[in-house]
Amino acid sequence: MSFSMLRAAMMLGCIGCVFSSQVNAQLDPLTVQIQPLAQSSLLLDLANVGDKLIAVGQKGHVLVYDNTWTQVPTPVLSQLTKVFFLDAKLGWAVGHDASIIHTQDGGLTWQLQMQSSEIEKPFLDIRFFNANEGIAIGAYGLFYRSLDGGKTWEPEFHQELLFEEDVSYLADLKAEDEALYLSERAALLPHFNRIIRLDDSRLLLVGELGLVAESSDNGLSFTRTDFDYDGSMFNAIQVGEQIYVMGLRGHVFKTDLSLSDWQQVELPVKSSINGALVHQGELYIVGNAGVVLRLDGKGHAEIVARRQGENIVAVAESADKQLWFAGSNGLFQLK
Repeated sequence: MSFSMLRAAMMLGCIGCVFSSQVNAQLDPLTVQIQPLAQSSLLLDLANVGDKLIAVGQKGHVLVYDNTWTQVPTPVLSQLTKVFFLDAKLGWAVGHDASIIHTQDGGLTWQLQMQSSEIEKPFLDIRFFNANEGIAIGAYGLFYRSLDGGKTWEPEFHQELLFEEDVSYLADLKAEDEALYLSERAALLPHFNRIIRLDDSRLLLVGELGLVAESSDNGLSFTRTDFDYDGSMFNAIQVGEQIYVMGLRGHVFKTDLSLSDWQQVELPVKSSINGALVHQGELYIVGNAGVVLRLDGKGHAEIVARRQGENIVAVAESADKQLWFAGSNGLFQLK
């Protein structure tokens, strides 16, 4: 399996054990020190939180934008890969060492909910459905669920997302060697890169090896869609009645709400696409080699900007309707 795109260096995960985790007295995290150049460091995600923006990235950095960017302390030094807010107050961020941190004040202060160097896999996305129930996903099928707001987390293994030949292989292996079975099982699922909620409440999960799957029960079970591409998908977004998925080497596909008739969207670049946002009624996508593209309602793409020497991972809209971008060189706006 490959991690592709910027994640090859940014989100590397290794095979490890998966177990139920709970923050307790044994966890004694360091608090991230304020760094003067954090705004220019590797930042991997942006979230709009009321009238603020939140950015997360390397070394546990969290920055808050309220007219200016300010770094706030966090209880982890691990690289943070994704941030999600349920409302203007409740938010979670995830990252390497299976780290999950939580805020109850809109991102100003953060508390550790989970971390395990033994798992040795990064979380790549997190989503809460309400103040209590949420899921965190990541490399090699990493999947945890909380029913108490993140105080405790339980692992899940989604065998329905294995390839048919892997299901047979694991069944034979389990009968012969339980320990080897558990070790192999931990590495056979693809990387789960992104999970979004559609307007009709279904979940859409995208990942490595052409994984595009839907769930109607908050991720308790998934069904693979008829998606005929075996490359990695890094993001997904709903735009009206259209669903877009995007990923490796400039591959973007769209379909309607049936998720059954995928059509490729031709791009003028071959850069991997990492982030997406609807801005002023148009879809903006960003990717490696510093590309920013705009897609119209018919799926025609044009290059808005190309910044040499950097990879763009995320884009968000501030309260004043301006676009902010995050990536390998930190935060910026287009001039």
